[in-house]
Amino acid sequence: MSNKKEGPSKLSYVQLGQLADITMGQSPDSSGYNTNQKGLPFLQGCAEFGRLSPIAKVYCNPPLRVSRPESILISVRAPVGTQNWGDESYCIGRGLSAIKAREGIADTKFLSYVIANNVSFLHRRSQGSTFLAISANDLRVFPIPHFDFPSQLRISAVLQSIDDIIEKTAILIEKYQKIRAGMMFDFFTRGITPDGKLRPNPNQSMQLYKNTPLGLIPKEWEVVKITEILDSLVDGPFGSNLKTEHYVVEPGVRVVRLQNIDEYKYDDSDKSYISDKHAGILIRNKVLGDDVLIAGLGDERYPVGRSCSYPMHLPTAVNKADCFRARCNSSMKNKFLMLYLNNEKARAQIRCYEQGVTRPRINTSNLKKLLIVKPCLSEQEAIVSRFENIQDTLDKEINYLIKLKEYRKGLMTDLLAGKVSVQLTPREKDTEVPHV
Repeated sequence: MSNKKEGPSKLSYVQLGQLADITMGQSPDSSGYNTNQKGLPFLQGCAEFGRLSPIAKVYCNPPLRVSRPESILISVRAPVGTQNWGDESYCIGRGLSAIKAREGIADTKFLSYVIANNVSFLHRRSQGSTFLAISANDLRVFPIPHFDFPSQLRISAVLQSIDDIIEKTAILIEKYQKIRAGMMFDFFTRGITPDGKLRPNPNQSMQLYKNTPLGLIPKEWEVVKITEILDSLVDGPFGSNLKTEHYVVEPGVRVVRLQNIDEYKYDDSDKSYISDKHAGILIRNKVLGDDVLIAGLGDERYPVGRSCSYPMHLPTAVNKADCFRARCNSSMKNKFLMLYLNNEKARAQIRCYEQGVTRPRINTSNLKKLLIVKPCLSEQEAIVSRFENIQDTLDKEINYLIKLKEYRKGLMTDLLAGKVSVQLTPREKDTEVPHV
């Protein structure tokens, strides 16, 4: 196969209902629900969707509406248009629909790519008072660019090859994240000796450890109140000190917000600014490179108390409300504090001080009650260095994944618009395949 830069000048479209069988889900009798794997795995909506295929927790016997293997599973309720690949048959509830291309007429994978590329069509048609939803007719009239069956297969093959690389990269990222988690557990349990090695396990050399309110730690370490290692800890401005009207479109002074604070990593994808003039009033909230940023508010996805370092290469910023800025005194490295706050030794304490019903939060007064482990500075530096090594590797893979997804998005748009065509090989030219 080879790519040709110029494809057809104008595409025609056909409706999805002409190319595929569409099965709308329906809720079965709950008496058939079970966890004994009797019947078929049951999916009420997209809550059980995985990265590629669902991970069902409940089965249904007898099933009511069934998706066939190798079908598109698509959410017809908010979030409308979310997809998974049906690797097997499922009993599908009201929140889902199954789409299966008619054999020899269309390719199901191709249809999946088309729907994903134009999911805004479904968003525009979704409606409802309590939650957004689409109907079977909305799916049936979905516009599909008219490519013959061999072209559909080739487009699917090209995009699937990129998806395979994306999946392998995502798996590698998960692997490095698990390695990082294991390392952090060991570092805050066993520490690092002057020769760069972990201390022997407490089960092997208990004499190297001592019991503390934070559990077993190396006997050389101290446990102190977090206030003893802090130079300052400030929350962002509240009320009229930082309002919507203070934000500017043109770049001014950066504002650190909750969405910027991820575990271990500053997320620079969401940028907000205030004027230089107003930033001058908020001098107390100045954020500098290497400062520790702490989320005072959490949700079901992101824990309260998660922490990251403000990157050295970014300009001076100010922190918003519920985004705490911390600086350590000379007895502790800022990055060591950041690592500690993401560790279970700190998380367990933070959970004790959490407030709020819908969204957990912590204030600076309670944060100052935390206890923290305190190795010598050289050991802190060694732990930070080891973390940065694995984080650098992880960042490279994450950046590669971002580039892959951007490339895939652009290529998919061009392929499905006919701007780039995938030519027939000589063997394919001799093979007759039904056209749409």
